[in-house]
Amino acid sequence: MDFLHRHIEALIFCAPDPLPKEEIVKCLSEMFEAEIPDDHVNQAISELIEKYQSEEFSFQLEHLGGGYQFLTKPAYQTSISILLRQQSQKRLSTAQLETLSIIAYKQPVTKGDIEQIRGVNSDYSVQKLLEKELVDIKGKSDGLGRPLLYGTSNKFMEYFGINALSELPQPKDFSQPDNQIGEERD
Repeated sequence: MDFLHRHIEALIFCAPDPLPKEEIVKCLSEMFEAEIPDDHVNQAISELIEKYQSEEFSFQLEHLGGGYQFLTKPAYQTSISILLRQQSQKRLSTAQLETLSIIAYKQPVTKGDIEQIRGVNSDYSVQKLLEKELVDIKGKSDGLGRPLLYGTSNKFMEYFGINALSELPQPKDFSQPDNQIGEERD
């Protein structure tokens, strides 16, 4: 069964995005011209996850965005953050972050709805988010003029390291306690 590990490892390594288990099984089944049992694939993935937890590797196998992907370990965050800072083209501006958060929490949403919430034109931000593949067009609204509906993409999940929209922080997580003047007395 060791050969199965190596094939799964190679598939995940070569995939540009998190690779879903279903795609792994499909590729292996086609390659070996036989059905590969799910439990064999699950066991191989579990063993690979365990293997890459070892200190000798600077990366590990993670389950995110609905698939599996090799990611560097947190201990190497500083060197990676320097590299990412140098690649500023991938950074999101404040306007793009605002627009993306509206889309994430209100999806599917029209550009008009986004602009109404933000109070400013959002054409540029939406276009940049589409180019960065963090947002997808989900269809057309039934409203007047049938405007496009926007929603988050799988790359959004990967970018923020989550598996589902339910993992996004809720507004109550951001609330701050009321300010108090003076001291509390018993």
